[in-house]
Amino acid sequence: MVEEDSVRVVRCGGSELNFRRAVFSADSKYIFCVSGDFVKVHSTATEECVHILQGHRNLVTGIQLNPNNHLQLYSCSFDGTIKLWDYIDGILIKTFIVGHKLHALFTLAYVFQLVSVKLPKSSSQEIEAKELSFVLDYINQSPKCIAFGNEVKFALVFYFVYKISLQFTLSSSKNKKHAKNNFTCVACHPKEDCIATGHKDGKIRLWRNFDDDKKYTYTCLHWHHDLVMDLAFSVTGTSLLSGGRESVLVEWRDATEKNKEFLPRLGATIEHISVSPAGDLFCTSHSDNKIIIIHRNLEASAVIQGLVKDSNIFTGLMIDPRTKALVLNGKPGHLQFYSLQHDKQLYNLDIIQQEYINDYGLIQIELTKAAFGCYGNWLATVEQRQEKETELELQMKLWMYNKKTQGFVLNTKVNMPHEDHITALCFCNAEKLENPTLVTASKDGHFKVWILTDDSDIYKKAVGWTCDFVGSYHKYQATNCCFSEDGSLLAVGFEEIVTIWDSETWELKCTFCQRAGNIRHLCFGRLTCSKYLLGATENGILCCWNLLSCALEWSAKLNVRVMEPDPHSENIAAISQSSVGSDLFVFKPSEPRPLYIQKNISREEVQWGVFVPRDVPESFTSEAYQWLNRSQFYFLTKSQVTIPLQKAEESLPTTPFYFILGKHREQQDEKINEALESELVQLPLTENIPAISELLHTPAHVLPSAAFLCSKFVNSLLLSKETKSCEEIPEDVDMEEEKESDDSDVENDFTEKTQDTNDTDLGEDIIHQLSKSEEKELRKFRKVDYSWITVL
Repeated sequence: MVEEDSVRVVRCGGSELNFRRAVFSADSKYIFCVSGDFVKVHSTATEECVHILQGHRNLVTGIQLNPNNHLQLYSCSFDGTIKLWDYIDGILIKTFIVGHKLHALFTLAYVFQLVSVKLPKSSSQEIEAKELSFVLDYINQSPKCIAFGNEVKFALVFYFVYKISLQFTLSSSKNKKHAKNNFTCVACHPKEDCIATGHKDGKIRLWRNFDDDKKYTYTCLHWHHDLVMDLAFSVTGTSLLSGGRESVLVEWRDATEKNKEFLPRLGATIEHISVSPAGDLFCTSHSDNKIIIIHRNLEASAVIQGLVKDSNIFTGLMIDPRTKALVLNGKPGHLQFYSLQHDKQLYNLDIIQQEYINDYGLIQIELTKAAFGCYGNWLATVEQRQEKETELELQMKLWMYNKKTQGFVLNTKVNMPHEDHITALCFCNAEKLENPTLVTASKDGHFKVWILTDDSDIYKKAVGWTCDFVGSYHKYQATNCCFSEDGSLLAVGFEEIVTIWDSETWELKCTFCQRAGNIRHLCFGRLTCSKYLLGATENGILCCWNLLSCALEWSAKLNVRVMEPDPHSENIAAISQSSVGSDLFVFKPSEPRPLYIQKNISREEVQWGVFVPRDVPESFTSEAYQWLNRSQFYFLTKSQVTIPLQKAEESLPTTPFYFILGKHREQQDEKINEALESELVQLPLTENIPAISELLHTPAHVLPSAAFLCSKFVNSLLLSKETKSCEEIPEDVDMEEEKESDDSDVENDFTEKTQDTNDTDLGEDIIHQLSKSEEKELRKFRKVDYSWITVL
């Protein structure tokens, strides 16, 4: 059972992994990256997320290793705090409250200072010398680096840190127009007095002699045709790494123009470059929200891919019926399949199948629509390109799922399925549908019905899609379309008018018109509410029509931006936009009063939403939260994916221990609930035993020896005589009788003897008559959990 106050909106993933530079651990086994208000710890060998460091209340803006402890990590955030983490165990060590927004973090080793100490005169054995006066900072701790002159008139100190503030300027060339010398990035040489800077003109400049603002010099390296996004020196300083919009990592060896190596076709603009402290690994962060781990020989070894979010998500949010993955626009021309449970991308499906050219002036082909049909067996996509108003290139593709390759294969390609932009497409997903059916709606004033037909020839058997019917209504633009649950009716929105069509004969049955603006969203009710049709208009009116009476059932003034039906219930979720934020309303079409309202679920504008079926149904008892029993509602904002549900109970992390103890814990919770209902006494649960809690929640490197913990663990499993319940005696009796009878007899005897023993209360008398050998034998049986018998 889940209590009412345990439901809240939480962020579940989709944040930017490329917001800041990734950081390697000292041994190159782990790589750290910011992810919204989290810090993720990934294995460089397996790409898997080992830990998620949670604790910040706002965007994490910087991460750095602790220079004095390579097993610790610092992070800073817009919440005004700096946190110190033990990333091996994934625990928070300390929080430093700064109180101001922190935009970046830099860590250095301890700086040594030269101070004078006044020694007080006293007869005591121990004297505190508190009077300290500052002399000099940024000195070397070695006494060889400090010397005092005669009568302490001067001191000679070797400086190892420059404390010089200089300004270098680059003037635009007079012979070249629009020269772009603006600085874009900077990197310092780890060994020499050299600074590398990147510029908008694609050049890299190496500055030397910068301790003198009149004698400084620079040399140029030039390969990038566009601005240089980031620079990084290798650990030894023998190589300089650069990256930009060409999606190519360039290694400049010995800082010379001729000696350079390339790692091309990395897929997207390089935004950050990081080098491991050991020098054996590099990594690049890209604009498509991925991190590529690269070996020293410039070979890519691993890819950590996050959710790719384009500026425009034309396809909306869909759920793949087969993998339960979130499907939406990915990198240009692709559909991405994203795991919501693991917050990582599963794979990309190349729809356009053309090489992408990164040029801001080039009109690209855009993937605008997509829909799944027939329980994931078919996928329909629409792509378009329009260079001028009269030059529209439109193409629709039908993809069939191939069980052998476990992927989608192109089946049918239709050039110019409509004469204008396609506004909607939907499959008929009725259970008893004989022939798959697809409907497309367009601004050309028509909707078209596409059916699957036999396309076999003498060489092979095949199927293909063809147009079966074309419909229109008074030359209005078709804006929406959807099928009823049983597939018998088709609703098509023509601007302000909703038309209902018979899917057998394609005859127009009735029309609905409220003159409240163009229809923005359209959907049928489900299950017991299948007789209702819902429509949301651009003027902020939500209408519900009764299909049996062909009349308006109710209407409400609500500026609906997102409206999604739950495929497993009658519930419908609607998100409205206000000046404060986005509000969530959950209701059934049969009743205008909402089941659940949550104001300001997001300060950002919600772009899309979708219901995702649960693998295991929940058991919310409150009527206000029962809509979450079988599905979860995910919604997408500009910065992240969130869901309005999170249990308040503490959960074990998904580790190998979770699969051992987590499942056992769930089974124990079920047994507790059943035992409470039948008023039976249960044996103590493992989570209440201090030894197990100590084993699971204490970092491994500070645990006592295994010999010490073993005895404590074994003793904690034994029950004291004072707390023995009367159920222990029937268990002992049953174990003796088990040798003489089968399992079914044992189950019957256990129930009867439990009741008899509870009535007569003979437990204590029998316990006092046990001998030492019998008590020792009994302790062996107590180590085994027999509580499963109570559920039979």
